[in-house]
Amino acid sequence: MTTERPQRHSPEDDPLDDFSRRIVTIDGVAKTVHVIGTGPAVVLMPEMPGISPDVARLARWFAAAGFCVHLPSLFGVDGAYPTADEGEAVVRRACVSAEFRAFAGGGTSPVVSWLRGLARVAHADCGGPGVGAVGLCFTGNFALTMALEPAVIAPVVNHPSLPLDDPAGLEIGDEDAGLLARRVARDELRVLAYRFEGDRWCTGQRFAAYRALLGDAFDGRVLPAGAANPEPPPFFRDVVGCAHSVVTAHLVDEQGHPTLRARDEIIAFLAERLGPDRTPVGAPSSPGDGP
Repeated sequence: MTTERPQRHSPEDDPLDDFSRRIVTIDGVAKTVHVIGTGPAVVLMPEMPGISPDVARLARWFAAAGFCVHLPSLFGVDGAYPTADEGEAVVRRACVSAEFRAFAGGGTSPVVSWLRGLARVAHADCGGPGVGAVGLCFTGNFALTMALEPAVIAPVVNHPSLPLDDPAGLEIGDEDAGLLARRVARDELRVLAYRFEGDRWCTGQRFAAYRALLGDAFDGRVLPAGAANPEPPPFFRDVVGCAHSVVTAHLVDEQGHPTLRARDEIIAFLAERLGPDRTPVGAPSSPGDGP
């Protein structure tokens, strides 16, 4: 999907000047990836309707914590706060795109194959034991399905909204679901997840379905709706219409606030999984062990 050209420039938009801009081609498909920081790689996927200043802020926080963040452009206008109408137009285009499976019965979104390739590239570039994958909203579940790539060892699933028409759905094909459950158990992965109580886009039914698939490996955390930022950007106020984006649009940047604690928990999870004392992906865990 080609990133849309900005139609306007708001003082609140983010020029992303401190990111390096790369074109990454996987299986003949080229996409823009914004990169910031050094250290183990983290693939941070944007939420709908794109790489907003709030998503860029999260990327900078990860970079400041010691990670090399790869932020792919998947939809919308990079760095912009869209109006409600502009955001709705981005959602409509994504819902009919061949890259995404927005509705029940579609299985795993094809774009995940490209994202797995990006994880391999990022791991090769950055080294370390593996890669973190952080999904948000429309891309929330992609962080889990990316874990079919062995390099991905730290999946964080934030308020996953797909499939849009099935509150208990997981936006994953049956074969992939089985493979993921086996990989999570075999490699003792843990899946960290967040949502707000009362979120109509990411319901308790969806978290229950994750737990049914993954068991105790699924660490789903629920914040009270009253903790959400009461003055989010227009798209989230007028279209999303409920407490939803825990660490971006609905985050309150105040010390001790529940949403800021969630951000810190995610950073701690990434640091624990990607730290230098962990066994690199593909390496024997002890002398004489097989791969």
